[in-house]
Amino acid sequence: METIYKGSEYGFVEICRREMGSSQPRSFARRISASEVLVKRIDLFGKLNGHEGCVNTVEFNSTGDLLVSGSDDRKVMFWNWAAKTLKYSYPSGHLDNIFQTRIMPFTDDRKIVTSAADGQVRLGEVSENGQVKTKSLGKHQGRVHNLAVEPGSPHIFYSCGEDGFVQHFDLRNNLATKLFCCSSFTENKQTSSSIRLNAIVIDPRNPNYFALGGSDEYARVYDIRKHQWDASSNLDRPVNTFCPHHLFESHNVYITGLAYSSTSELLVSYKDELIYLFQKNMGMGPAPLSVPREDLQKLEEAQVYLGHRNSQTVKGVSFFGPNDDYVLTGSDCGHIFIWKKKGAKLVRLMVGDRHIVNHLEPHPHVPVLATCGIEKNVKLWAPMSNDVLPLPHNVEEIMECNRQGREDHSHVTLTPDVLMHVLRLHRRQALAYIERRYNRADIESEEEDDGEAYFSGFSDGDVSSEEGSTGNSRECNIS
Repeated sequence: METIYKGSEYGFVEICRREMGSSQPRSFARRISASEVLVKRIDLFGKLNGHEGCVNTVEFNSTGDLLVSGSDDRKVMFWNWAAKTLKYSYPSGHLDNIFQTRIMPFTDDRKIVTSAADGQVRLGEVSENGQVKTKSLGKHQGRVHNLAVEPGSPHIFYSCGEDGFVQHFDLRNNLATKLFCCSSFTENKQTSSSIRLNAIVIDPRNPNYFALGGSDEYARVYDIRKHQWDASSNLDRPVNTFCPHHLFESHNVYITGLAYSSTSELLVSYKDELIYLFQKNMGMGPAPLSVPREDLQKLEEAQVYLGHRNSQTVKGVSFFGPNDDYVLTGSDCGHIFIWKKKGAKLVRLMVGDRHIVNHLEPHPHVPVLATCGIEKNVKLWAPMSNDVLPLPHNVEEIMECNRQGREDHSHVTLTPDVLMHVLRLHRRQALAYIERRYNRADIESEEEDDGEAYFSGFSDGDVSSEEGSTGNSRECNIS
């Protein structure tokens, strides 16, 4: 570790503090893992080959020694990722592409729940002799892109589907319960329609709250304690909603990915738009259409992350680092984007797939990433480089190509006023962060570290499902 930070003033100071005993080992490891110098050394560690279809989902187990993946080949595979070897695999029982695999906590990695394009939610149970039995737990009327496991629970998890329903599962009785159908916001008692759901995440700081995102512009937050265990009354009543100001009532944008930080910040990724980070005080309440326009303008703007392209698949978004110091996403141009969370500075840009990067999964304890996309493998990334790697020489060309692609395909009319608004916001936030970065409050806060190959199926129908298709001539295929 010391050789990695030989030329880094930050790393040198941290090492000196550790050697003098003024920095505890746990604190030292967390600070070093969050270092920008370390992130800039992240490079390809290896590939996991074995799937016969595109890989749509990856997840590390709680200890971080195993990785599970799911694919268009409908198989679930367990890997010793450090040794780059396959431990075992099993047919999931799904009839279509797997979209999500989740290991249930405190089950000795023996219970794996999966969801897929066939609408099923299934359970795989690994017996002592290594045999795997699978069974169906429930079903949606449409594809199921996302599952959310209650933190620390070996029994409870949730699913959301394109039918708009949220379902609750308890493995102790193998019951699936429909909680409610997520519906669009309407005015003047107009008839609402169901929202095709793509993402569900649980707030790790307060597991009573979960957020949903789908086929409109609003990220909705719900309190599970307010819902009956019966969807007959359809209590679709969020406790808060989030949306960037310029997308309010735009009607033609979609949310593809959500992520919660350890401090309840909500990260939202939009199709053919950008990524936004919301603090809890940026919400519009349970009924955004009833909030006066002047009150909306008083809300603080969300942090925005620029440069990628999210159009052709249902892409995720993630935090990275021991204190969620970075924001990660894949892109239609085949690159992995890593920004600093504060200030949204782009610090790393890597080629992650020949076509599209869909999903990124951070390791729970060390600065390692697993990614997957259109190719039939899982890629592993770690701080392997001996040198600090700069952004590629054509970074501006890549980002400009992605910007043009967004504008060509976006249903949102990006007027010059809106474009200037977003650019001014980005500049203002970056300058504000630079001014704050050395103030005493930030320093003191650092001292407290101790205490798919399957395309998304959006209804606009502008996407080819051919794996090798490059689509529009302005698609970003720069390497």
